[in-house]
Amino acid sequence: MTRKKPLTTMDPRTADSSGVGEPATRVLRSFRVVFNAVKTHFRQVEKRAGVGGAQLWALSVIRSRPGIGINDLARAMDIQQSTASNLIKVLTQREMVAAEKDGADRRTVQLRLLPAGSRVLRRAPGPFSGVLPQALSGLDPKTLKRLDADLSELITALGIDERAARIPLAQL
Repeated sequence: MTRKKPLTTMDPRTADSSGVGEPATRVLRSFRVVFNAVKTHFRQVEKRAGVGGAQLWALSVIRSRPGIGINDLARAMDIQQSTASNLIKVLTQREMVAAEKDGADRRTVQLRLLPAGSRVLRRAPGPFSGVLPQALSGLDPKTLKRLDADLSELITALGIDERAARIPLAQL
């Protein structure tokens, strides 16, 4: 994999008064690029497929694992069970997914894709899980470990609640 150049190669010692060369400003710009890429992808999904990014991802998981339950869907998407339930509620109302209580355990719901859901997946731009998860999965383990540690430090500095980690980006 080839490494891309940083957004700016300006020497911090020669930066103008706007601070373009300062490390914090460069990192902020990098976050903007990442967030805008994610936002642009989700807008394209919504425009072309008519569903949100999290709904599209759920449809793709259900297509690849017919009969999956809501708890397993939540695990596959790394989201809370209640979030998965809300996604499924909308998808069943729009007749893209069937939620049926089949099999031996009548308490659990099994999900399957309906023709309307298949049509959505055919016209939707990929990747179905989103551009950020796809990009992260392509990074080497050493980079991911370093990024995880650095982002943990940033989260601590922000003093924010980490429960937001289980909310899909498409719903932010």
